[in-house]
Amino acid sequence: MAEPKHPQKPDTKIITGGRRKALTGAVVNPPVWRASTHLYDDVAALDEGDKTNEDGRFFYGRRGAPTQWSLAEALTEFEPGAHGTMLYPSGVAAIAGALLSVLQPGDVLLMSDNAYDPSRSFAQGFLKRWGVETHFFDPLIGAGIAELFCDRTRAVLMESPGSLTFEVSDIPAICAAAKAHKGQREIVTLLDNTWATPYFFTALDKGVDMTILAATKYVVGHSDVMAGAVTTTKRHWQALRSTAQTLGQVLSPDDAYLAARGLRTMAVRLKAHEAAALDIAHWLAALPEVTSVLHPALPSCPGHEIWKRDFTGSSGLFSFVLKGDWNKAAKFIDTLELFGIGYSWGGFESLACPKRPEKYRSATEWNCEGTVIRLQIGLEDVEDLKADLARGFAAIAG
Repeated sequence: MAEPKHPQKPDTKIITGGRRKALTGAVVNPPVWRASTHLYDDVAALDEGDKTNEDGRFFYGRRGAPTQWSLAEALTEFEPGAHGTMLYPSGVAAIAGALLSVLQPGDVLLMSDNAYDPSRSFAQGFLKRWGVETHFFDPLIGAGIAELFCDRTRAVLMESPGSLTFEVSDIPAICAAAKAHKGQREIVTLLDNTWATPYFFTALDKGVDMTILAATKYVVGHSDVMAGAVTTTKRHWQALRSTAQTLGQVLSPDDAYLAARGLRTMAVRLKAHEAAALDIAHWLAALPEVTSVLHPALPSCPGHEIWKRDFTGSSGLFSFVLKGDWNKAAKFIDTLELFGIGYSWGGFESLACPKRPEKYRSATEWNCEGTVIRLQIGLEDVEDLKADLARGFAAIAG
């Protein structure tokens, strides 16, 4: 196979990315390079190796080998405008690594109020102890975020859609406001893009400086590996890389291999997740037991028009609000046979969890009547999934 020389569509990039012969050799998939120590031919080579710090050059196991380099390169190629990708042992590690690469004591971080709970916990715990002040903002604020900036504002962390309540933020407007701010230091914009992945939303060409993936979800796709990734521009690359290396962050070669294998089928899986989730979301929206469905592709979801403008598709994770209290929601979920009860999402299996969004709000309030149930729609037959949900509704009837 010749090295790619012509533009490729996303479905093709997923297959060809990171498969240069220099990395993979003659095999289709890069082998698993398990090694802590990389040997040099002589002392001169050892001295030379210490002068460079980039993927593709052996140094020590913590800087990776072809297994990790191939995956990082594939993710970089997938994001227009990207310079490089750092890999991490979890999505939370990726979020923490990205934030620590731009923040320092005394800075202010602005965080979307619909952010993933571990992101909030990291900000309100570690970053607070470290001297960083975090303020939360309405995810629908758009360009109005400029009013929240001060001289100490250093970073904005967004999550769009939010992974509990699925509001879609105006990412380009927020990023434009950050770039227009004339403060002592630039404001760096970061996006947790796990829900859409670069397949449905390319972040850097929308103005984002660092885009973050919990690769545990759709990249891996099989619920058997923890992994994270941060992809960024040349401007922020060295700070990101040096911070990760200083903290000793590395994704194991075995996990990188499985993540790369999952990546090759991500486009096919995402399309299947999307179709099934949309089918079920529309079905739920018509039921009297459901107060509302929180799915970005539905007009009723906050920020739907932004989703329609900026995204090319939707994934398999969404929520709906069940009429009734927590106990009723628990009985509904406990009745289900095909939906597992567990954290995470993005795997081949369907999941259902009750949620309390009001616990994770600082700048906004959650006042929707009923109980939020978040669904991860897997790859099972959609009619079987709807029949399973119907059994749950029957169990709580009356």
